[in-house]
Amino acid sequence: MDSTHRNIISRFIIGLEPPSDRAGPALWFAFRGRDLLLYKKHNPLAVPKLKDFGEVGLPVVREQYLGDLEGLHCYSVELEEETEAPGGMEFLNLRRAHELLGEGCFSLANKAVQIMEWDRTNQYCSRCGTKTERLSGERGKKCPNCGELFFPRISPAIIVLIKKGRQILLARSPNFPAGLYSLVAGFIEPGESAEAAVVREVREEVGVEVKNIKYFGTQAWPFPNSLMIGFTAEYESGKIKPDGVEIEAAGWFSAKELPVLPGKISISRKLIEYFLKDEGSDRVNYPPLK
Repeated sequence: MDSTHRNIISRFIIGLEPPSDRAGPALWFAFRGRDLLLYKKHNPLAVPKLKDFGEVGLPVVREQYLGDLEGLHCYSVELEEETEAPGGMEFLNLRRAHELLGEGCFSLANKAVQIMEWDRTNQYCSRCGTKTERLSGERGKKCPNCGELFFPRISPAIIVLIKKGRQILLARSPNFPAGLYSLVAGFIEPGESAEAAVVREVREEVGVEVKNIKYFGTQAWPFPNSLMIGFTAEYESGKIKPDGVEIEAAGWFSAKELPVLPGKISISRKLIEYFLKDEGSDRVNYPPLK
């Protein structure tokens, strides 16, 4: 985690109720579906900083208050699906924005899109169909008819760097951009530990067995609403055999022969960088994500 990301995370204060006396500008994370509205002519691209989102002239479906970043209040905004970007601005999908925004800013966009989608998909009770109401003092909703409670959902998933000697196992999903390889990952099943999920996902997706599973770190990830739990592991046995569904190709790669890699602020890239540093190859020239 770089210092900018740490600083933004430590300075951001989660909030539930928007200020009634806000006078200055705020940050507005506005989404058309999962596409984020950004200024074009900023380096890096910038989230709108406005006193009122109405200044951009776009109709708003709903807005949600996120919290305070050193006096700069932050909001998420849901826009109509047919919304066109105003002049000088554009909608970028989160995967593309992830490569262009700084890590700290992307962490706020991550929070914004998940809260926006939770609000959008929980307008009515899934049990009885009654319009839900906001809970006071916490990020949640309640059905006034049957009492069902609704809180933002987070889906835990594992991602693992598998080492075999001086090589690591990289795999390619059919949905990846051309040439891109990453690490084996997958969602944790109900009743399953994270470590058991590592063993199962690796076995299912690439057909090998692993050992010496060690915790690395976590990352909130908005694809779709995941908490990625990173691990390292060592190869134990088996021959690589992609499942042909989740994984179309996989192989062992050394530090000097890496393919196109995920973006720098993803936990998959951080795990790979950890391997490179351990190999003394942190300055190796490998293809970047295009």
